[in-house]
Amino acid sequence: MPTVVTPTEQVAEQAAKPVEAFPSLSAPSTTVATTTDASGLPEGSTWRYSEFIKAVLGGKVERVRFAKDGSSLQLTAVNGNRATVILPNDPELVDILAKNGVDISVSEGEQQGNAASLLGNVLFPVIAFAGLFFLFRRAQDGQGGGGGMPGGMGGMGGGPMDFGKSKSKFQEVPETGVTFADVAGVEGAKLELQEVVDFLKNPDKYTQLGAKIPKGCLLVGPPGTGKTLLAKAVAGEAGVPFFSCAASEFVELFVGVGASRVRDLFEKAKSKAPCIVFIDEIDAVGRQRGSGMGGGNDEREQTINQLLTEMDGFEGNTGVIVLAATNRPDVLDSALLRPGRFDRQVTVDRPDVAGRVRILKVHSRGKTISPDVDFEKVARRTPGFTGADLANLMNEAAIMAARRELTQISKEEIADALERIVAGAAKEGAVMSEKKKRLVD
Repeated sequence: MPTVVTPTEQVAEQAAKPVEAFPSLSAPSTTVATTTDASGLPEGSTWRYSEFIKAVLGGKVERVRFAKDGSSLQLTAVNGNRATVILPNDPELVDILAKNGVDISVSEGEQQGNAASLLGNVLFPVIAFAGLFFLFRRAQDGQGGGGGMPGGMGGMGGGPMDFGKSKSKFQEVPETGVTFADVAGVEGAKLELQEVVDFLKNPDKYTQLGAKIPKGCLLVGPPGTGKTLLAKAVAGEAGVPFFSCAASEFVELFVGVGASRVRDLFEKAKSKAPCIVFIDEIDAVGRQRGSGMGGGNDEREQTINQLLTEMDGFEGNTGVIVLAATNRPDVLDSALLRPGRFDRQVTVDRPDVAGRVRILKVHSRGKTISPDVDFEKVARRTPGFTGADLANLMNEAAIMAARRELTQISKEEIADALERIVAGAAKEGAVMSEKKKRLVD
């Protein structure tokens, strides 16, 4: 039976022969040691396996550290030098190292790297999901937040899976701080809305005559005439649960979200009936259907279809009064405007002279007004001004009086504020030259 000679035995036999028996060792190399130092050890950072075995048998290797996969090792020689050796498949190497008193250890660096890589692969999906959860939560808080608002107002939506939840603000006991006494200049609109409030407070007065509660009331008028202010006054006067939202909150990127939010809003409203739901700028979802290219915005049409069904569908919405505001009634869908959905259309128009006088008196509350101010004259100088315009006028007059370090708002400040609003701020030092005057003349 033939004798099997291991690589270690071959190296040991060659180690007993003179160095001249290895003429190939004299070939120069940049990566493999070919020269020896004064101690007889190879120089360089990489040793041949034969040189390594010769050094081990000569007692010139103190310790070795095997790589985890066993393909190489790092040695420390007696002179302190370190080198790397690429290992062949030699099962007797460990015995040779142990017999020659070499300290043996195994490197854990690669194992740690593999563990870190495995841990990273496991944690990355978790971290990515947590990041998406945080972003969705921030988006939801930004759109439906407001839990710290006064009067118990808070967003109805919450986490990232609540896309279909309504973003309306809810007040069990409305505390808007606005009553009908704070609304002036729109007496006709106040009268119609006062009937709605009275119906909620004293329903028997109307039901014994066969009257039914109006399902919807649409406030129509130019911007700044006080439509939202009237809705706040209704909420403050009625004392019933109050939901408020903007129509733009229904329509988002995801298909079906708008209809889902409408359903959620009316489910909550029915559970709190009798109550009031206020939808501001309803033209955002209530536009005429089928007016766009290719049938229009499908998501908006699904939303308005759901809104129509909830207001006057098969089940109805007994006890829920819908208030809505818009300054563009011409673009609303005809099915939305019919009786049974919006039974009343209340026009909130620009105030007349008497209305402007009352509005000026309302917005002068809390301000120190000089006795020389005649609101009748101010009202006659502001034709076409809305309630918001008149509020801005009084505020500009107060700012101008403070700038001039006055203790009261006089008629001069109101006149200057009116000129600033109508014609713009005065330019100091803008004097026309004589030449320009002659050219103009």
